[in-house]
Amino acid sequence: MVDYREILRLQSLGYNITQIAGSLHSSRNTVREVERLADEKGIRWPLGEEVTNPQLYVLLYPERQEKANVYLEPDCAWIHRELAKKGVNLTLLWKEYQVNCSNVGRVPYQYTQFCDIYRAWAKKSKATMRIHHKPGDAMEVDWAGGTLSIKDPITGETVPAYLFVGVLPCSCYVYAELCSDMKSENWLLCHVHAYEYFGGVPRCL
Repeated sequence: MVDYREILRLQSLGYNITQIAGSLHSSRNTVREVERLADEKGIRWPLGEEVTNPQLYVLLYPERQEKANVYLEPDCAWIHRELAKKGVNLTLLWKEYQVNCSNVGRVPYQYTQFCDIYRAWAKKSKATMRIHHKPGDAMEVDWAGGTLSIKDPITGETVPAYLFVGVLPCSCYVYAELCSDMKSENWLLCHVHAYEYFGGVPRCL
């Protein structure tokens, strides 16, 4: 969000539009518009500590706030609970959200915005989801981390190496192997070696 308080404070100190824009990493058009709207609405610095940037936004752009109120905010806590159920994903929940919006006469957010709102909520609330794994049901594989360097103790030559990792997520049992490259041949051989190491083949890879 634009720092409306700081724009008004710097303006009161005599800073010009270019200086304020550079200080706050905002565009000059934004600063110019905020100063114009504040002047029209009689908003002057100093402002009390209780006057926050979101409150200033409503005072400066009441028409935008009115438009925003037509949207129905997603219930992120409900979304998070539903995602823990088998077969439920964000696409399905967004469709349910659209139906709910239609029932109450509100406008739904588009799918991308819907997902962004939920992910921002999950990040802010540090929401986590428990995933249940069945023993031996799946193996998760990938090339892990960055390129490693291996030094030959005899020749002193340093060569790159790549780490393949296969994990059984239920037990966290790990197979790891270093390879000279990430070509298909090594990728497939690492899978074979992992199956041999684990003593079987999982249902899902």
